[in-house]
Amino acid sequence: MEATFNPSIVMLDPQTVCDSFHADTKHTTLVQKLFEAKLPCYALGRNEHVKRLSELLSVVGVVDDFVSGTHWNDLPVIQGQAVPSGSVVINCSMSISPLSARHRIATIPRVDALDYADLLRPRGSPLAFPNFVSEARSDLTDNHVFYSTVFDRLADNESKETFNCIMAYRLTADPRHMAGFSVRMQEQYFEPFLNIPLNARFVDCGGFDGDTSEIFASRYPHYDKIYIFEPSAINMHKALVRLAGVRDVTFTALGVSDTCSTLRFNASIGSASAISSGGDSSIEVTTLDLHIRERLDFIKMDIEGWELNALKGAGRHIREDHPILAIATYHHISDFWKIPEFVLSQRDDYNLFLRHYTEGWSETVMYFVPRQV
Repeated sequence: MEATFNPSIVMLDPQTVCDSFHADTKHTTLVQKLFEAKLPCYALGRNEHVKRLSELLSVVGVVDDFVSGTHWNDLPVIQGQAVPSGSVVINCSMSISPLSARHRIATIPRVDALDYADLLRPRGSPLAFPNFVSEARSDLTDNHVFYSTVFDRLADNESKETFNCIMAYRLTADPRHMAGFSVRMQEQYFEPFLNIPLNARFVDCGGFDGDTSEIFASRYPHYDKIYIFEPSAINMHKALVRLAGVRDVTFTALGVSDTCSTLRFNASIGSASAISSGGDSSIEVTTLDLHIRERLDFIKMDIEGWELNALKGAGRHIREDHPILAIATYHHISDFWKIPEFVLSQRDDYNLFLRHYTEGWSETVMYFVPRQV
C-alpha cells in the first residue's frame, strides 16, 4: 500500500490544544468547591490517580461495580447505584476505558460528574498532571520537529487522525479527545494492510501467555514458524499450556534487547511484567540478530517500554529481511518518534501506519509495512 497524502489533515499544535483545554471554565465553580471547601466526593477507579486525589480532596469512597463491599487504600468501595444523591463523582480512569467510565457515571442518577482532567483545567491547579500528560507536554515541545517528521510519514488519513487524537489526549487527559475509540484488543497487531505473506515466520516479543501467537496461528494457518520470547516464568508456563496444540512454535524464556546480558525485571505483574532497575528478579536477555539466524517476516513487540532497545538488537533482520514490524509505542511518549527514527535509519522503504486499541493512552501500535516494489 503506497502512502496517501491529504493536505487538509495537519499535525495538531500542542500549545493551541493546551490553551484551549485551560480556557474551558465550565466546571470552575464546582472544582473550586472541591479544593477550597473540601466538598465530599467519590472517585471512580482504583489507581494512583485516586491516591493523588485523596491527598488533596475529601474523597469519601471509591466507585467500583465489581468489588463493592470492600475497602481500597482505606476507602470504602461501593457500587454506582449506592452513591448518594447530590454527590460528586470524579472519573479517574485514564489508561484503558475512560469513556466507558464516563458513561457509567452518567447513568448514576442525580450526581455531578467530573473527569480528572476537569480538576487540571485551572492554571496553577494544586493537582499534579498525570505522568503521561507532563511527559507529553515536555517532549512534544522539545522535539516538535521530530514528531512533525513522523506525522508527515504516516501513510493514511486514519493514521494521522489517530496521531492527533492520541496526542491531544496525552496533552490534557481529557477523554473527549478519544471519542470514537474503543477497547478492541483482539484486532491488535493484525491489520488488513499488513499483507502478511504465506509461510511467514512470526516473532512474538513479549509473548505473555501466548494470546497473540494463538491469534496469529489461527488467522494465518499457512505460517512457517512462530518464535515466542517471554522472560516471565509464570507467563511462559501459561503460553506453553495455551499453545500446546499449535505447531512449529519455538519458546524462548529470554527477554530481547540490544545486547546479551542480565537485567533486573518485575516478573509478578502479568502482562505488564517489565525490565526495570528496581525489579524483583533477574532475567537473561538476548538479541534477535544473534538468536535467530534465518529470515524473519513479521516481528511484533510489546515489551513494556524496552522496544527501542530490542529493535536495536534486530537491526540486521530489519536491513536484510525487511520484515513487517508491529511495535508498541505507548509506554514512552518519545517512542512515537525515536522508534521510527531508528527503524527508518536501517531501511527507509517502509510505509508507516498508526492504530490505537483502547479509549485511553495505552495500546498504541506503529506498523512498518515494506513498500511494494
